[in-house]
Order: sequence, then structure tokens, then C-alpha cells
Amino acid sequence: MSQEEQERQARWNAVDHYFTDHLAPADEALSTALAASDAAGLPAIAVAPNQGKLLHLLAGVQGARTVLEIGTLGGYSTIWLARALPGDGRLISLEYDPAHAEVARANLVHAGLDGIAEVRTGAALDTLPVLLAEGAGPFDFVFIDADKQNNPHYLEWALKLTRPGSLIVVDNVVRNGAVADPGSTDPGVMGTRRMIEAMAENPRLSATAVQTVGTKGYDGFALARVLA
Repeated sequence: MSQEEQERQARWNAVDHYFTDHLAPADEALSTALAASDAAGLPAIAVAPNQGKLLHLLAGVQGARTVLEIGTLGGYSTIWLARALPGDGRLISLEYDPAHAEVARANLVHAGLDGIAEVRTGAALDTLPVLLAEGAGPFDFVFIDADKQNNPHYLEWALKLTRPGSLIVVDNVVRNGAVADPGSTDPGVMGTRRMIEAMAENPRLSATAVQTVGTKGYDGFALARVLA
């Protein structure tokens, strides 16, 4: 990383820390979730605190009672989302890695949210049809933050498991700017581009995407509302 890039990242970090300290301060359960994830060797790719607070606010504004999360990791974002639900709400989070899922379950128990939030283990593309067969939906809010090459498929399943008015949020769609490169051969970029194009073409969706910078670098998220 060049000196200029280091200075830019330091400035982004400082701004994120300022916002987080004032508007999304850590508490014991959130700090424990991050520490437990780190101790278990999980990758440090959880959403930033201010992004977690954004998810919390979006779910709250949505009046969500049911949430589907695709990609649990250590359950940090799960805690933010579950806290936005009423006492009789329900959150189902899908995690491919059994070790990650165990960390997340322990973090949810520690946060007192295991009565609301459930973590299911297995490939999401295998688990999502089970949810449909169970009649688990419709979900009011869907957060997609898993393997990016499958984003188009996750969007398809999100549409099957939502209702008119539901909100779908997809993380990490900018890919450090690579999403704008039509010649990229990176599977994550290609999957994200196909998902964005599917959002644009689907008359059931009204969507946008926002670029972000901060402690997680240069990235962003897509936001789509189900119309019909």
C-alpha cells in the first residue's frame, strides 16, 4: 500500500471511529461476539459497527418481524438485526461452515437472542429450498452477505421468500471498484454484476446501490424493495 493509500485509509478509519463512538458504540455482547470470532480464527470480515447499526435501523424502519440472513459468520450482524425485532420476531441465519455456526450460536446465547435467532448450517442453496418447503416465509427483511459468486441465486431465492414491501440488502457489491469492470473474471465480481443486472431487469424490484468507504475499505451495498 502506497503512502497516499495509507493516509487515505487512516482518514476513513478515523471518520468511521468518530461516527461509531457517537452513534453505534460497542456494548458487551457485541464486543464479545467479535472477540469470540477472532479467538476462533474466523476471518475479520464482519460488518463495521456503523454498518451493523444501519442494518438495525433499516430493519426497524421496515417494521420487520421476520428476517432472513444469508451468511452468518460469527453472528455479529445477526445480533444487530435480531435486536431490531419484537419479542415474538424470528430471524433465520444460514451459515455454510459448521465451526462458524457454532461460534455464532454461542454469541447469540450470550446476547440473549437465541430465542429469536436461529442459525442453520449447510450450503444456503440447499437450505433455502427447505425454508420454502417449510413455509418459513415470507420474510420482511433479507440480508445477503455470503459467497458473492452465488449472489444472483440468492436474489432469486430472496424473491421467493419475501412479499410485496419486503426489503433486500446485499453487502460488498462494490468490490473495491471492480464491479464496474465488465471484463473482470473474478467470480465474486461476475456474480455481483449478474445480480445487479437482475435487479435492474426485474419489474418486481426497485433498487439502488451505494458506495462506501471506511474501516472495511472501499465497498458498498445494494438495497432493493419488493414491489409485487
